[in-house]
Amino acid sequence: AAGSAAAPAVRAAPLRVSMVTMDEVCNVGKKRGADGKIRGKVFVCGDNIDTDQIIPAEYLTLVPSVAEEYARLGTYAMVGLPAELYKTRYVPEGMEKSPYPIIIAGKNFGCGSSREHAPIAIGAAGGCAVVAESYARIFFRNCSATGELYPWEVEAPITEKFETGDGAVIDFERMVILNERTGEEIQMKTLGDLQPVVDAGGIFEFARKSGMIKKKDE
Repeated sequence: AAGSAAAPAVRAAPLRVSMVTMDEVCNVGKKRGADGKIRGKVFVCGDNIDTDQIIPAEYLTLVPSVAEEYARLGTYAMVGLPAELYKTRYVPEGMEKSPYPIIIAGKNFGCGSSREHAPIAIGAAGGCAVVAESYARIFFRNCSATGELYPWEVEAPITEKFETGDGAVIDFERMVILNERTGEEIQMKTLGDLQPVVDAGGIFEFARKSGMIKKKDE
């Protein structure tokens, strides 16, 4: 109405600018130690662990190329595992990273959908390798494409050889995994051409380092 005071201008909220970088939250291309091995505690799971158990569909809206969302994705890794069967969580409540860089699994690990979020979620949580009897082929390929995980295979059942929390060492040269609690070594199959791809940080980084495509700064 005439003579009434003008409504105060509404200012848009300032854009939130993340100061977190991918180098701070992501260790792709840096999964192995200085001696070329992977060391740490293991998390043991069973057969037919599917992608819905690895990362439920409700978290697929998180964008892995955004550092903050990549980190958040990791906090939900393996959250779909049934609580009645898995008393220990892969990523403990209130923590951002998993204390288990190595997952020990049975047959057909990563079955289900073709979502790349599955290996990315495990990697974002601090996962470095999975040692399993077998994999879903798409999950296996996504491990190398993303550079998030070394998907080792073994000939015989391995889940009864470990307990969650056991310390382990993966020796890439000898292709064995050592259970530090029992002293037993289990032979693994070769990673073949996949190993240098994961070493490089995924298929695109491998292509850049191999000269197949131009480097980012060229």
